[in-house]
Amino acid sequence: MLKIKLARFGKKKQPHFRIVINEARDKRDGSYVAIVGHYAPSQQPKVLEIDVEAYQAWLKKGAQPTDTVAALFERFQSGNPFPTRPARLSKKAKAKQAAAAEAAAAQAEAPVEAEAPATEAPAEAATAEVTEADSSTSSEAAEPAPADAA
Repeated sequence: MLKIKLARFGKKKQPHFRIVINEARDKRDGSYVAIVGHYAPSQQPKVLEIDVEAYQAWLKKGAQPTDTVAALFERFQSGNPFPTRPARLSKKAKAKQAAAAEAAAAQAEAPVEAEAPATEAPAEAATAEVTEADSSTSSEAAEPAPADAA
């Protein structure tokens, strides 16, 4: 009985599969009758190519696809076999993203407050308060500290 299955090729931890027609009891990577396509899941973007006419012809001859090959063929026929999904973020990354969004929102509000016209009187009052505070601390430093009677 003939099977349509994946034969693994490629380096260690860098798989590349050929979609082949093989005898059901033969080794996975053994000799095969025909190549119908290939699949490279480790490449970015993933690669899936299948010769549909040859695949259909082998099905008519009685070859049975494995579950994996059947699923890949359905994906291939959909037109977009590997749709892009938004990246999944870890909890730390989500927290950083939320903090950045809050900082951006706070920064967006800050220019609105800065646009208010500033008057010179409050600035003069602030400098007067600073000089009074400086003089009070210097007079305290000049007075001798009370000595405890021992």
